[in-house]
Amino acid sequence: MCCAAALNAVRNGAAGTMQPSVQFVPQAALPAGEAYEAFIFRTRQVPTRDGLHDFFNGLCWLNFPATKTKLNQLQAAQIAASGIQPTRGPARDALTIFDENAAFFQGPDALWEALATKDWHTLFVTQRALWSQAQLVLFGHALLEKLVSPRKPITAHVYRAQTAIKSIADVDAWMAADLSAEKLATKPFAHLPVLGVPGWCADNEDSAFYADATVFRPPRPARPKQAQGSGQDGADFGTAGS
Repeated sequence: MCCAAALNAVRNGAAGTMQPSVQFVPQAALPAGEAYEAFIFRTRQVPTRDGLHDFFNGLCWLNFPATKTKLNQLQAAQIAASGIQPTRGPARDALTIFDENAAFFQGPDALWEALATKDWHTLFVTQRALWSQAQLVLFGHALLEKLVSPRKPITAHVYRAQTAIKSIADVDAWMAADLSAEKLATKPFAHLPVLGVPGWCADNEDSAFYADATVFRPPRPARPKQAQGSGQDGADFGTAGS
């Protein structure tokens, strides 16, 4: 069974609000010259290649239908306004990063502040017990694909959820309502090497795990405002194209 057919079988067996309003079709259904996101918006069909990357993308559609629909709407609006350019603008760039590599965090302020400032010792050692009050939900399909073969440098773009994550449906509804192109263009992400999360890797029980500065990088020195760019900071953000 091809990937699109397998995902449709799961979709057709779903019930209630978790069932998305899209169908999965082979990649060949995407007309030459039409943008992927524009095609989804126009047809409610998701071109799907055989392979883990698109399979995980399909699973995200099945589990986060409202968020994926909102991202598609925002992408389609950007394409309609600006067309397909040689380089993405800030909004499309952020939308793609979110879609491919985001994770959702909900937890104590002390953990978020340590994560946002790359204070790894506080985040993972001195405040380690606070992780029992936190939740981290993986969303990006490229992130999920990379974690099939876990490596220490794999890093998520973490977006803070301002709602209790009692279920995937809860966070899906909140994210869909919260997201906007303008907000994402500000790159409201924190960079988290996910194998550092307590309980996610046996090796991180030893605090020496976090001494690897090639992964748990210190904050970049402040630069003059006019010299700042939107370059990524972190270890492994690799985002294969959709």
